[in-house]
Amino acid sequence: MSDGVKTTMEAGSEESVPVTVLVIDDHGLFRAGVISELGKYPEDVRVIGEASDVEGAVAAVSAAKPQVALLDVHLPGGHGGGGAEVAAAAAGGETKFLALSVSDAAEDVVAVIRAGARGYVTKTIGTAELVDAIRRVAGGDAAFSPRLAGFVLDAFGAARSEIVETDNELDSLTSREFEVMRLIARGYAYKEIASELYISVKTVESHVSAVLRKLQLSNRYELSRWASARKIV
Repeated sequence: MSDGVKTTMEAGSEESVPVTVLVIDDHGLFRAGVISELGKYPEDVRVIGEASDVEGAVAAVSAAKPQVALLDVHLPGGHGGGGAEVAAAAAGGETKFLALSVSDAAEDVVAVIRAGARGYVTKTIGTAELVDAIRRVAGGDAAFSPRLAGFVLDAFGAARSEIVETDNELDSLTSREFEVMRLIARGYAYKEIASELYISVKTVESHVSAVLRKLQLSNRYELSRWASARKIV
């Protein structure tokens, strides 16, 4: 029987507000170690569940609704998207994702951040630093191991630096809407965008509708011309 989902909800104290955490990793021994270490900081964090694969993680996020999910990048199951697939599947929900992985490869960092994770730290991190990262992510901030932040700046900062002028309409787009807009402008089909960003086709359609509304455009062809004129593509 798979240990894909284990949820252990406990009544929280009204006197303290520890961040609720879900630990997602396919190695049981590692999960146990993380849970044990986080247990040393009961006033700051409280583990309410764990999961070991994509399907189990998506189900656990939906059931437990943790404030923060610690997410391994390489997970079995699903459609092969690993941790990025989990983050994308939960996009728009209340849970914030913090990647905790042995990998420090640029492609892994960028993929999971594109899918919606708020931060990325490696498994060499100390417990106190991990707790701090969890609390920062829960509060809406980003958290990265020092050199990994550069990968994200390179991937996302460069895209906006290509824009010659700033538009109020462009500023209204979220980071995900901006990425979808660029791919649409490059001629990607909805299915291709969904695969690229680890989101569903329905979610792509929703983002495109939001982009068209915010930019006051009628269709993807007008969007392509709009983006080309601003050197976004």
